[in-house]
Amino acid sequence: MPAIVQRLQQATKMMSRRKVLLLVLGCSTVSLLVHQGAQLSWYPKLFPLSCPPLRDSPLRPKHTTVAFLKTHKTAGTTVQNILFRFAERHNLTVALPHPSCEHQFCYPRNFSAHFVHPATRPPHVLASHLRFDRAELARLMPPGTVYVTILREPAAMFESLFSYYNQYCPAFRRVPNASLAAFLRAPEAYYRAGEHFAMFAHNTLAYDLGGDNERSPRDDAAYLERLIRQVEEVFSLVMIAEYFDESLVLLRRLLAWDLDDVLYAKLNARAASSRLAAIPAALARAARAWNALDAGLYDHFNATFWRRVARAGRACVEREARELREARQRLLRRCFGDEPALRPAAQIRTKQLQPWQPSRKVDIMGYDLPSGGAGPATEACLKLAMPEVQYSNYLLRKQKRRGGARARPEPVLDNPPPRPIRALPRSPQSP
Repeated sequence: MPAIVQRLQQATKMMSRRKVLLLVLGCSTVSLLVHQGAQLSWYPKLFPLSCPPLRDSPLRPKHTTVAFLKTHKTAGTTVQNILFRFAERHNLTVALPHPSCEHQFCYPRNFSAHFVHPATRPPHVLASHLRFDRAELARLMPPGTVYVTILREPAAMFESLFSYYNQYCPAFRRVPNASLAAFLRAPEAYYRAGEHFAMFAHNTLAYDLGGDNERSPRDDAAYLERLIRQVEEVFSLVMIAEYFDESLVLLRRLLAWDLDDVLYAKLNARAASSRLAAIPAALARAARAWNALDAGLYDHFNATFWRRVARAGRACVEREARELREARQRLLRRCFGDEPALRPAAQIRTKQLQPWQPSRKVDIMGYDLPSGGAGPATEACLKLAMPEVQYSNYLLRKQKRRGGARARPEPVLDNPPPRPIRALPRSPQSP
């Protein structure tokens, strides 16, 4: 017990901005109920005793400068929401796109610091879609920034891309009956390199990471190795979507955050009717073969992920991931009722929680608040389930007010980018 008390005394010094309302000590848990500004937050374990820090390692303050490369269809929106909420709780500045870029940093163009709204500079946190450019991000982000990204198994990711962007990517729109199997039988018949949004149809991970998505490791194995080295030089953590909770455990340890800081609600998820229940093995092999560069990236970083878990102690990480899942379920029930469930946008009464729909053929689900709620806990629940577009707009308004930038004219970008996906018509005509 004295060791626990000593740790709590050290932690209390680091929590000068927090008002500790209730402290309960037990043999194996330390629970806090903390009120931070407008957020009522239940801290399951300040220091999870199942995974204690090394005895000789000093307690670190929370790391507050983070750049998250939000890759496509990899659970990145959920990670983004975690970072947005953390930034709000700690009064950090979030880099947000210039209005000409909508809610992405002028993707698919290479990222430029000029794409960042002036009211959101200099930032602590960056988490919106962009195409990675190391030099430009170094210009924008402060020294000591931790870079993080997330990858997903390429076959599952490609199925999601094909469904989500089917109405926007010309290569997908050419396929009869919107058939993924037909596309993968002869992708060259539909794909045109250099076409607008072509990157969604070929090695999207490599493109997002700033690589050349037209390169094939079968023809140039050295290119894949160079791309892997470039990623490893910059990113302190490459998360894996299939092991999302374990990834969050590693993230919170890397950043010295509390477990509560990485609690989440699943966002931007498709309805069961909008996705394949299971990808046939032959289709998965074809998807990986067509996206061989992505497959090479994923296989490498999946292996390094598990080596990192082993160094942290696999049993320890699994216990903490289980604690995270249990705490998450308690939070979802507290926010969205005894049986929290994702629901179609048409059934969500709260306008701020209605997710953007990419087309009439794809249903994106979300949560809704029970009627009659009010107060800081309700606001925290609202942010927990707030989709990317609404949260980005909210943060931009808030940061413009904070910086006194309401009347500041918006600069005009030279060579403005093509309108991104969110501005395209919902039901384009087939070619």
